[in-house]
Amino acid sequence: MTAEGGADELEELYGVRPEDFMALRTKLVAAAKKRGDAGAAKRIGAARRPTTAAWVVNALVHGDRHARDRLRDLGERLRAAHGAMDGNKIRELSSEQRRLVDELARAGLAAAGLSAASAALRDDVVGTLQAAIADPDVADRLGTMSKAERWSGFGDFGSISEVGVAPNKRKAAPSKPAPETAPTPDDIAARAELVTSARAEVEAAARAHSDATEQLRERSAKLAAARRRYEKLLESLSAAEHDVDEADADLIAADQSVRGAAERLDKAKVELAQAESALGAVNGNDPPTGDR
Repeated sequence: MTAEGGADELEELYGVRPEDFMALRTKLVAAAKKRGDAGAAKRIGAARRPTTAAWVVNALVHGDRHARDRLRDLGERLRAAHGAMDGNKIRELSSEQRRLVDELARAGLAAAGLSAASAALRDDVVGTLQAAIADPDVADRLGTMSKAERWSGFGDFGSISEVGVAPNKRKAAPSKPAPETAPTPDDIAARAELVTSARAEVEAAARAHSDATEQLRERSAKLAAARRRYEKLLESLSAAEHDVDEADADLIAADQSVRGAAERLDKAKVELAQAESALGAVNGNDPPTGDR
């Protein structure tokens, strides 16, 4: 979006507190219409009031213009490390990522005046910052975000926690094999018992893993559904507020039109009375009386 299309106005709009968002949006839409920029008016009018988490991230970027670049830079270095399969570098950058996200989350909450934030709000802010590292498109939208983002753990460089240290390519010195001794029957029985016990443990762990995975899937689905309902409610509320603002503006315009028409009527009555008086004077008649 170019500056002509309302980008500057959107930056200004998402730089104010959420409670001031609707009033400023109405003002900016009116200004765009007045200068004849219908496209900007449409884009500004379609902007949605940010959720609290989105507002925190926007406040961070508006207060610290280097924050977006720091997130982008770290994302590029992480993608390069994953592309090179450099496990040591990935572990180093993962630690840097945790420190940077924690630092920026604290800065954003402070900029928004929400130092005593809830765990859920902080989680959404952290998730959005992590998504900006993983996805350049999210990083580009920082500063004008209307809702929080969440990185799934997949994408250009996958799940960081699943990557190990790169193997050492140097060959280890061969060790001398230990002298072989024939196992006794007791040894064989003990080892068989260990195998049986280990198999039973694997089966039990597999069942527990399956149950836990199913619970995770169900709870993730419930959370996703709840988030969707929450975002739809916010969108509905924002749309309703937009309609109220437009109706209020239309009412003001209609009231101004009525006042203008009334003034015009009064002026016309005065001019008519003057014209009739002049006509009566020319004809030698008394001017007509009575209201018109």
